[in-house]
Amino acid sequence: MKTNKIAILTTLFLMTGANLTAQDTVTMNLKECMRYAVEHSTKMRIQQADNRDAQINRRDAILAAFTPSIDAGSSASFSFGRSVDPETNTYIQTTSFANGFNASASMVVFNGFQAVNNLKITKTAQQMGLTKAQQIEDQICLATMEAYCNVLYYTEMQKALKAQVATAEKAVQLAAKQEQLGQKSHADVVQVQSDLAERQYLLTQCRNHLNDALITLKDVMFWPIEEPLKIDGVTVGLSQFPLSKGAGGLDSPTDQSEKVSQMVEFAKTNMPSVLLAEGTMKNARLALKTARWQLLPRLAVGGGWSSSFFTYPGMVGYVSAPYFDQLKNNGGEYVQLSLSIPIFDRLSSHSNIARRKNAYDRAQADYEQALQTVEAEVRRAIADRNGSADALRQAATRAELQEEAFELNTKRFEQGLISSIEYQTASGNYLNALAEHLNARLQYFIKCSVVTYYGGTPYLHQ
Repeated sequence: MKTNKIAILTTLFLMTGANLTAQDTVTMNLKECMRYAVEHSTKMRIQQADNRDAQINRRDAILAAFTPSIDAGSSASFSFGRSVDPETNTYIQTTSFANGFNASASMVVFNGFQAVNNLKITKTAQQMGLTKAQQIEDQICLATMEAYCNVLYYTEMQKALKAQVATAEKAVQLAAKQEQLGQKSHADVVQVQSDLAERQYLLTQCRNHLNDALITLKDVMFWPIEEPLKIDGVTVGLSQFPLSKGAGGLDSPTDQSEKVSQMVEFAKTNMPSVLLAEGTMKNARLALKTARWQLLPRLAVGGGWSSSFFTYPGMVGYVSAPYFDQLKNNGGEYVQLSLSIPIFDRLSSHSNIARRKNAYDRAQADYEQALQTVEAEVRRAIADRNGSADALRQAATRAELQEEAFELNTKRFEQGLISSIEYQTASGNYLNALAEHLNARLQYFIKCSVVTYYGGTPYLHQ
């Protein structure tokens, strides 16, 4: 029965670690790998800490805007020798003890809307932190997907090269027998042996690339490098594209200009990079407003209470009033209203305004650049996906034809109708076609995922 080598090669849904030991029990599909990478990423942990800081800053801004500052204190002191008598306000020469209490509260009534603007700034910063976390998650998922597909590629190439080596070994045995029968020359046998050595070298090289790709995947996932890892390509999602001649049923994506424009507009208002640039611009504008308002006077209100107790333990015959009676009698309250008018601060406020204006101009430019970059990325992603679809169709057709040509040349070589050089050329062409076909499938899968992401579906939810 004829074996379809292309179907074997491009079945990307086999486990990559079939030849590993029994202790390698961890098998993960693409989504599980991405989820593990996100959960264990140090970048995510750092961003989560930044988000907690943003939450604290938001709380502090709310408290600063709507609650007063309250202070309380107490003091106790002993005086020896000459001191002032609090009752007579004259100097006395005796030991004294004093105990005082005070409490005060103050609140800024107007400071150039700094508190209000800080509320807005901290709210935007908190939202930007969540957006930054989503951006980091998307970057980790895409990097994991690419590393995952590299492992799949080298795994399937290793399978194909093993089949090539087995075929080349049979060809060497056949050529040796034909040499004994006088049907082949010694040079033909050496040529076939050279082809076998080349296939074995390619297999070794592919195995090395596979090991490197596995290390890269573990590194991206933050998986322990020394721990074994299996991946299962079942959920890669390529089974929807049959492998019949001409890529069987695979249609070129036809995006109408209206749909592309809608995707571009959606990306401009929802992509993390745009949202971050927009948030930075908003905060820069608020900071500029705050700096301009600082030229106005500042108004604050406050109030407080204080009291004290004193006695002369070293004075003979002196009896002080009771403790709580003194606290009641000596108590006093106050209310104050303060107005601060800036007159000349060596142009510090004007310099601050100029710097804030420059920061706002830079933020505006960054925002406009982010919009331009996102639009270019979306249109490039769609074009790349459409081009990958065409490349996949052509690669599938080429692989089918090269498979058929290789099998025909194998039979002709066994019958002595072609030379070993022609057979080696056919074998090389077939292997290249298989590699290009596999690469085209994986590239098409990644390009489709990127377009879906720009359409509003995160990688983990595709």
